Amino acid sequence: MGKVLIIGAGGVGTVVAHKVAQHPEVFSEIMLASRTKSKCDDIAAAIGGNRIQTASVDAENVPELVKLLNSFKPELVINVALPYQDLTIMDACLEAGVNYLDTANYEPKEEAKFEYKWQWAYQDKFKEAGLTAILGCGFDPGVTSVYTAYAAKHHFDEIQYLDIVDCNAGDHGKAFATNFNPEINIREVTQRGKYWENGQWVETEPHEIHKPLNYPEIGPKESYVIYHEELESLVKNYPTLKRARFWMTFGLEYLTHLRVIQNIGMARIDPVIYNGVEIVPIQFLKAVLPNPGDLGENYKGWTSIGCRIRGIKDGTEKTYYVYNNCSHEAAYKETGTQGVSYTTGVPAMIGAMMFMKGLWKNPGVFNVEEFNPDPFMEALNLYGLPWHEVHNGDLEL
Repeated sequence: MGKVLIIGAGGVGTVVAHKVAQHPEVFSEIMLASRTKSKCDDIAAAIGGNRIQTASVDAENVPELVKLLNSFKPELVINVALPYQDLTIMDACLEAGVNYLDTANYEPKEEAKFEYKWQWAYQDKFKEAGLTAILGCGFDPGVTSVYTAYAAKHHFDEIQYLDIVDCNAGDHGKAFATNFNPEINIREVTQRGKYWENGQWVETEPHEIHKPLNYPEIGPKESYVIYHEELESLVKNYPTLKRARFWMTFGLEYLTHLRVIQNIGMARIDPVIYNGVEIVPIQFLKAVLPNPGDLGENYKGWTSIGCRIRGIKDGTEKTYYVYNNCSHEAAYKETGTQGVSYTTGVPAMIGAMMFMKGLWKNPGVFNVEEFNPDPFMEALNLYGLPWHEVHNGDLEL
């Protein structure tokens, strides 16, 4: 048992708070903090039972974070704030002597660049402080990385080809909306594509490589190669990989809106002057788009995310597909959020549980695939994200 501090009160923070509150045998005290305390209060009230304390904190202000950490004294911080804020939260954890977990890697505000180098650079600091930092414990990154570790441990002597496939076949009824923070989402999906092949990174134009893939219980969906952060850590930790790619589904209407947003300059992340005031176009766009946290009520359909793997076992080539399908309606019924928030928030709770139980606890900075995947995989089945396997099926890739 131990205290946990959740930073971030968006859709994912809502799910994490709900799921953590369900396990008083693991999490003895819970605090939810955000820049806007009223959001935390609303989430705490929806959960009920006085399980969750709330606080206001600026996640970009290290002294303010340290003050909160020293006051509450959590054993672990679950960071589901913005990726821009990862380093300030890590700095505060080091200063206050608190362990750390997040769901997305750091990226600088001024550049849409997804790299682990900034957080990996904290390895010695966390190790010397005797503190654990767990990176990328959402679904992708997170569960997809644990799936890979599980496959490597139980089903392959050598993993050679990895394709992570992410399908959202849900319908929220909006002309255009993003499933998580619009600023982060649009930055992610509009950058150049990149995948690993034959020992090097291959860059592509945005959405240049695409093909229909069949998703279980969903059917064929056009899927596009984009760059996603877990590829960086997986090719580092599994050097036998000859190729590693990440595929995501997009509807034509979504891509048309995205193209227009880019063409008219609304995806820009640099400031412009409007009526004498400096604004960042993508931040203004975020303010007028639907709030991802409000999409759940009318969201229908499923997500399907998994790993399609080819490699060698006992001298013979084999294929393996491990995946989860998540219902938007079921996610909303349990937590008041849509499936994309649910599939990110549940693994964050499980990762925190792994830490609290001492199963994922090691001084230093680690990506999730570096821990034992077995207890995490077992917990996925217990806490809302059951997984399925296909051995030696057609990977389509």
